[in-house]
Amino acid sequence: MYQYKTEQFLPLSIKEAWAFFSSPGNLSRITPPEMDFKILTNLNGEAIFEGMKIDYTVKPLFGIPLHWQTEICTIQYPETFTDKQTKGPYKTWEHTHTFTQAKGGVLMNDVVNYKIPFGIAGDLLHSMVIRKKIETIFDFRKKALNKLFTVNGNNSN
Repeated sequence: MYQYKTEQFLPLSIKEAWAFFSSPGNLSRITPPEMDFKILTNLNGEAIFEGMKIDYTVKPLFGIPLHWQTEICTIQYPETFTDKQTKGPYKTWEHTHTFTQAKGGVLMNDVVNYKIPFGIAGDLLHSMVIRKKIETIFDFRKKALNKLFTVNGNNSN
């Protein structure tokens, strides 16, 4: 099992952060454009709920389009929610989003626990390509969020 962690401060209230990050429609705004991220599920503006399944297409590696489905597993409004991949490229993908009110904003933490299929070949692919791709996606996300939510486009995190 691999793990990726990241943390970012945003000048938002915890409820504003929750509203943004718990809305699947905002994912495309913070995903690198080359991934061609598209939501297939008609969400009808629904708030997330435990058991909700969301289908996407995404091009995570080499421009190959893949079907990805996630399920919202746990919700503790407005502090945390977890989604897990039910269909997609990973053997396991579980992403926990946590929001903590802080002075002047909210501290957002992401923890992704994941497994790569294909045994040793998958581990090799992880060390050569996948880990860096995940880092690149979250780096893009940080920059996009800074542009969306900070006046000067950057902060100390």
